[in-house]
Parts: sequence; structure tokens; C-alpha cells
Amino acid sequence: MVFTSFNFLIFFPLVAIVYYLTPKKYRWLSLLIASYFFYINIKPVFALLTTGISLSTYIFTRLIDNTENETKKRNYMVVNIILILLPLFFFKYFNGINSGIFTLLESFNLRWPLPEIKLILPIGISYYTFMAIGYTIDVYNEEIEAEKNFGIVALFISFFPLILSGPIERANNMLAQFRESKLPNYKMVSSGLKLMLWGYFMKLVVADRVGIYVDAIFENYEFHNGTSLMIATLLYTFQVYADLGGYSLIAIGVSKILGLNVRENFRRPFFATSMSEFWRRWHMSLITWLTDYLYTPITFAVRKYKIWGIVIALMITFIISGIWHGATLSFVFWGVLQGVYLSVEALTKNNKLAFEKKYNLSRKYWYVFINIILTFILFSASELFGRGTDMSVALTIFYKIFTTSGDIFIGTSSTVIYMFVGLLLLFLKDFTDEYYPDKFLLFENKYKFIRILSYSTIIVIIFLIGVLDGGQFIYFQF
Repeated sequence: MVFTSFNFLIFFPLVAIVYYLTPKKYRWLSLLIASYFFYINIKPVFALLTTGISLSTYIFTRLIDNTENETKKRNYMVVNIILILLPLFFFKYFNGINSGIFTLLESFNLRWPLPEIKLILPIGISYYTFMAIGYTIDVYNEEIEAEKNFGIVALFISFFPLILSGPIERANNMLAQFRESKLPNYKMVSSGLKLMLWGYFMKLVVADRVGIYVDAIFENYEFHNGTSLMIATLLYTFQVYADLGGYSLIAIGVSKILGLNVRENFRRPFFATSMSEFWRRWHMSLITWLTDYLYTPITFAVRKYKIWGIVIALMITFIISGIWHGATLSFVFWGVLQGVYLSVEALTKNNKLAFEKKYNLSRKYWYVFINIILTFILFSASELFGRGTDMSVALTIFYKIFTTSGDIFIGTSSTVIYMFVGLLLLFLKDFTDEYYPDKFLLFENKYKFIRILSYSTIIVIIFLIGVLDGGQFIYFQF
């Protein structure tokens, strides 16, 4: 069951009604049952993993909380993190390692007598794994007390709006909300519905429509020239933003309708003027998780190296991020690129600030525009390694972009027109939200007529040009 399916449009209103009618004391239980029903509908056996991770996390966080001995506390934390990571490593990286061994053996003309095994990756495992690890570390660091109700821990790890693609939440935000189980007010429900509506627009009108064009080029990259491949590379970045950003808005909106506040995940990233600012706006729940649980401890450990310690921490953090995204060399290289981008910025930060101050560049629109475009191009270049099926494909596409040219592939004219209509509307909304937040209001306009007209227009656009059978979200594979 996915957010864009007809089943979900029946499932969620029923869940909300049951949740509202359930006595406050047991509302968390209604959400837990709904979450497991939601996940079981994808593949029943996957629910066993979430149950196992929930049980392990509950037991070891209670042990950590009830122990004064620092060595024992640390050991409990390490053991639980290992137990949490084992399923992720097994399901996510077994196929890659297994295939690599088979390829290596075949290169020496050796044949393994057993058949090659392919495992299906449990959807959302990377997300709830990070949430469980974060909770365990927070309890160890005494930033939060261990939850005594196993059901609430299980709900935190399996909460249906978040389990498939995030945002990656923190226990200190969600556990108390689950315990209190407050009903939403009119403002929260209204806000949630608006977020869901715009999320559906981003997914169905922008991401899936752009995806048709991008897939037509990338899946036949051998037959396309560098110009078309370059356009597809730039458009793919918008596709990922609209896809994961749309999912995040729907997830946040669903949670609000249930009276729960979930953290923001995207904040108009394509208006960032540097890669460091970009990563403060893009997939924010992931980058803050990496910052708190990886980057900060690493920088503390290598602080004696000063600025180079920061470079080391950045490279390690983003290489791990690349491995988290996928068990391929192309994803590792994606992480290396992000680390290099941010390291160069860290090393040149003071000189750049002095240069900008000397010529008062930060106030010049042309300079800001150039930085925005450069940041977008750098990130788009890295995303090619996330989109390519393997390193060789990504490098081939890069080579063709710089060595061949020709007419731009158009394909079906209606697809291109609808795609640019969606992109234009998305850009206009992000642009006004970024630079004119109190002007050109549509969803938040003080006049009811304009608000209703805005909602109605978006709904009509979704039904007219949205791809209503577009399938799963891109980040389900992670």
C-alpha cells in the first residue's frame, strides 16, 4: 500500500476515524495496529523484522536506563546497534557482495556449485534502522529516558506515515506525542490536508511526469546524444526532489491530521547558494541524523587535526551516506563527491567570505544567482551516479555529455508540455515561499474564495495531467 494508491485513500480516513473515536489511553494502540496492517499489506514477512528490531531496541534501552555501570551501558548500546544493523547489512548488501564473489570467481574460470541467491530488500529498512539506532544512542547519552511501554517503542519504529521513506524522526519528538495522543485541532487538520494536497501534486504531476521523460532517455542512453542526456540529468534532480519531497509532505500532512507534529524534510533546496547550505535544506532529517550521530562524534575524535579533521569527518560521513543509499560503487562515489564538495567549501570558507565582503557580493543578485546555478549543477552531476545502474553507465553518460551533441529528445509532446507546467508551478511556489513569503498567498490567503479556488485548481491539475498510475516512490528502494 502506497500513498498514491486507491487503497490508501480508503485506509487513511478509516484510520483517522477509528483514532478519533478510540479512548485517549488506547489511541497509540490503534495507530500501532494500523501501522502493522499498512506494512503487512506490502509484504507480511517484513513485519517480522520491524517487530524484532523493536523488541531488541526496547530490551536494550531498558537495560541501559537501569544500569549505572558505564561499561555495561556502552556494551548494551553497541550490542543493540549491531543487532539493529545486521538485517540492514544482510538484506541490503548481501546481493552486491554475493554477485561480486560470483563475478570474481568467473574471472578466474571458476564455477561456484551453488546457485546465485537474490534477496528482496525490505522496504523502508534503512529509515527505521536509523530511527532505532538514534533512539538507542539518545538513551545511552541520557538525552531521553527509555520508554517503558513496548507498544509505543514498536509504534515509533513502525509508524506508517514514516516507515517507507521518512522523514527520519527522533524519539525525543515522537514518543511523548504517542503517549499523550492529543486529538488535532482545526488548524492542524487544515494544515495537514494542504500539505497532503501539495505533496500529491509534487509526486503525481511533477515527479512522475518528469520520470516518464527521464526514464525514456536514461533507459536507452546508448541511443541518445549528450545534449539530451544533460537535460535528463538536470531534470532527474527535480524528479528526486518532487518525489521524496512530495512523499515527505504527505507523511507530515497525514501525521498532522492525527495530531502529531513531524519534522520538516525539505526547505526549497534549489535556492541554496552553496553545497553546505544545500544540505541544510535537502533531506534534512537524514543530514541532521548523520550530523548528530556520525559527523559530530568523528570531528570530536579527530579535533587535533583542526580543519583537516573536519575534512576527514565530512568524507567519512558522506561515504557512509552513499553506502546507506545503495550497495554499489556508484553510490559510494556519490558520497565521495558530496564529501569533496563540502570539504572544498570548508577549506576555502574564510577566503570566500573575505572576498565577498570586500566587493559586497552577498547583496548582488547576479552573484547569488550564479551561486544557486553552480550549486544545482554540482548536485545534479552527483545525482547521475545515484541514478545510473552502475558506475560504468554513469561514466558513459558523463562521457557522452561532454563529447556528443545534437537535437534535444522530445518524445511525446503532451508529456513534455505537462512536465513543464508542473515544474513551472513548483518553481513559482518555491520562489514565492523563499523570497516573498508574505505575498502572493494562495493556500493561506485571507480571502476564502481565493483559498478554495487555489485548492480546486490544484486538484483539477492533478486529475488532468497527473500520472495516476505512476507506481512507487523512488526512495522506497532505500
